[in-house]
Amino acid sequence: MITRRKILGLAPLMVAPLIARASSYPSMPINLVTPLATGDAADRAARLMGMELSKGLGIPVTITNRPGAGGSLGTQSVIRAANDGYTLLYAQNSALTIRRVIDPQNANYDPLTDLLPLALTTRSPSVLVVHKDAPFKTIEEMVSHAKQSLNGLRVGNAGPGSVGEISVLLMKEATGASFESINYKGAAPAVTDLLGRHIDAVILALGAVSSFIEEGTLRALTISSPLHAFRNVPTLRQLGYKADLLGVWFGFFMPVGVPKNIVESFLPALESAARNPSVAAQLLPAGIVQEWGSGQALSEEISKEYRAISNLLGPASKKTVK
Repeated sequence: MITRRKILGLAPLMVAPLIARASSYPSMPINLVTPLATGDAADRAARLMGMELSKGLGIPVTITNRPGAGGSLGTQSVIRAANDGYTLLYAQNSALTIRRVIDPQNANYDPLTDLLPLALTTRSPSVLVVHKDAPFKTIEEMVSHAKQSLNGLRVGNAGPGSVGEISVLLMKEATGASFESINYKGAAPAVTDLLGRHIDAVILALGAVSSFIEEGTLRALTISSPLHAFRNVPTLRQLGYKADLLGVWFGFFMPVGVPKNIVESFLPALESAARNPSVAAQLLPAGIVQEWGSGQALSEEISKEYRAISNLLGPASKKTVK
């Protein structure tokens, strides 16, 4: 018969292998999962930081792209992974806040309880741009024009559930003006229609339109967060409105339950990779900027943004947030 005394006697033996693994960490390759397509700017960020992580930890860091279902597939694969510190997730807010609101059946997870937020590392501001010949030169003039227009203004975005689509709704609520969100299959067709004057504006990640802004073809009217390179482009809050555009942020996660000493061993290498000046220089042309935030800061960002989007889209879309 197995008595309580015997079970208690076995407990140290059960814990010992985990402690041994933690003390020797890392001793084998780490798999960095990103729910993004190969070749886009965010994928490049993951690969650049993965290379720096490999140097800092002294072991290979392999990249696994698991796109699909708005990032839910890749996210769930990490949730199901072993909590031994050898599987990482590099994901953006579309999978961790937006998708959970608009598609709760597929994104049926909570990143604050099903994952361990490690750090916020990068951002890609969203920007509203108009054609250089648009009749409005500032966001205030655009809002006034929209209020006076019989049918409002048409604002393109990269697709359903994108930060651009959510941002159009935020603008409508913040300004009281009439804006119609036009969904495209990606940023490129939205920009093409704006250049052809078929729509009035687009809201996209900065990297998708920065070259057009620099050459003067498109004009930026407002940005989701201040950026030195675009310091003359204000945020909506800087102009007195009650909400900003929604930008894109990226963070690192591990499966929940990874031992504390493994996390503590890993974080210095992650911070060094995320703050690396060479990485920053290679990402900035793509509209991605470094921004280091702790795991707690990342958790707070997730909670705040999830609540805001839930409130924006209505009670039917709300789920419990820890």
